[in-house]
Amino acid sequence: MPELPEVETVLRTLEHQIKNQEIIDVKVLWDRIVGDDTQYFISKCMGQHFRDFKRRGKYLLFILDDCILVSHLRMEGKYFYSNKDEPINKHVHVIFTLGNGKELRYQDTRKFGRMEILDIDSDINSFKKLGPEPWDASFTPSYCYQTLHKKTGPIKGALLDQSFVAGVGNIYADEICFKMGVDPRKPCKKITKKNCEDLVQATQETLTRAIELGGTTIRSYTSSLGITGRFQLEVHVHGRFNELCPKCNTEIKKIRVATRGTYYCPHCQKR
Repeated sequence: MPELPEVETVLRTLEHQIKNQEIIDVKVLWDRIVGDDTQYFISKCMGQHFRDFKRRGKYLLFILDDCILVSHLRMEGKYFYSNKDEPINKHVHVIFTLGNGKELRYQDTRKFGRMEILDIDSDINSFKKLGPEPWDASFTPSYCYQTLHKKTGPIKGALLDQSFVAGVGNIYADEICFKMGVDPRKPCKKITKKNCEDLVQATQETLTRAIELGGTTIRSYTSSLGITGRFQLEVHVHGRFNELCPKCNTEIKKIRVATRGTYYCPHCQKR
């Protein structure tokens, strides 16, 4: 699933392409993408303009004139900025016709993505019970220590919990644990205050660098908008099973933690 850096990259690319464009028509070709009331969704979007572009965790937030269009890409969701005369892929499920004659097409091979409409004055901070953003003033070592010591299970599982910190997924959780020098299986209750200082720094540094590089290009995240993620060229452990650790030359291992395939260096991340 695309994580925070990939979603941020898609959002900023779309902002450059469609900012202030009017939605003059909407076609929904798969109703479940937009929830139960397709006509309500269409009527709320019609005549609106893409005024602002925000992100909350892994959610795209398109701020329209008097409502908010929320989009979650899930596993395979992608946006295409297309000419009207281009053939429509069979996996395209929502088409926004824009005032400049172009179309914004939402494609989703597995149909897991979702869109919804929120009131313009909705409280985004409490949206979907998400935790703080990695750069929020509230995401502090003290917050991490107090929150983690109430949890059972491993530190990697906590990083994947969107109510703890918003936007981190499997790839970046592995990289954050490596940067912290912590085994991903370490129980939350045994995380130290020093670990929490490292956690905040590692999370912010890892995600900032990933955004700078346009995210990580993986199978479900493509350059459909002219985006080419390059963070995969700098990963230390994720996806590098049986390769040598860039720090100590120990062979990188792959295990399962919190039901997810997990990569780590047994020397740099001792239990």
